[in-house]
Amino acid sequence: MSPSPHVFDVTQDTFETEVIQASMQTPVLIDFWASWCGPCKALGPLLEKLAGEYNGAFRLAKVDVDANQELAGMFGIRSIPTVALFVEGKPVDGFAGALPEGQLREFLAKHVEPAPLIEAPDEPADAPEPQTVESAADAIARIRRQIDARPDDEHLKLDLALARMRAGEYAAARETLDALPANLATDERSVRLRGQLALAEALDGAPDEASLRQRIEADSADWEARDLLGVRLVLGEHPAEGLDQFLHILTHQRDWQDGKARQRLLDAFQVIDDARLVSDYRRRMASVLF
Repeated sequence: MSPSPHVFDVTQDTFETEVIQASMQTPVLIDFWASWCGPCKALGPLLEKLAGEYNGAFRLAKVDVDANQELAGMFGIRSIPTVALFVEGKPVDGFAGALPEGQLREFLAKHVEPAPLIEAPDEPADAPEPQTVESAADAIARIRRQIDARPDDEHLKLDLALARMRAGEYAAARETLDALPANLATDERSVRLRGQLALAEALDGAPDEASLRQRIEADSADWEARDLLGVRLVLGEHPAEGLDQFLHILTHQRDWQDGKARQRLLDAFQVIDDARLVSDYRRRMASVLF
């Protein structure tokens, strides 16, 4: 762990003092992690880096879930990494999974003041000009030619995974995505693509929207219908209504299919471009979970 004075380990014995009471003065971000967790190894250094940049505007509490199983159980931690933000003694927001640095900065900026000055990255000097729309098949063929010419360029393989997903080749897209090297595993495009794939795959052979609404009207506890309707709405033109469906399941049947509604929300957060909407529903999810 970083030697930064703003990063510290916390246990069940010290949680009351160092998190709940301390957050009355300074926001405390809790990182639930484990040494065997690959995504934790990607997220942890980013959180520690930001804690250093914020220079005391928030403190980062590290909870090793293996050494503090009872504490993790109190928070209902089912997957790691999971992050929760405490302000004035209460959890106000949180997320699960290894977010890319840009989204971590957005998350912190909503709650922590003063935020650091974030300079927008310079546009690459050789950024390609916008291209005309090409078919999915043409895109796949073009990227494969580029890979043949530059086989060591792993970013092209990420482009190929995205093109395959857009072509409806979900299994091939996931296979390509899973074969990417570790340094691209937490790339923002990789994280977004995994969310898109998870949602798109769920609709393979699913009933249409009208049929799903009829099922819910007949049985409000038809969780499968609510789940599929939520996916259709998120990928369609009504993402907020889709998120409501997932949140309804999470509230009333939290453990349905091993917490699928929670994962649906996390996947949806990756694909929805409305940052304000995502922020709102992250807080709602956190209030249910914590």
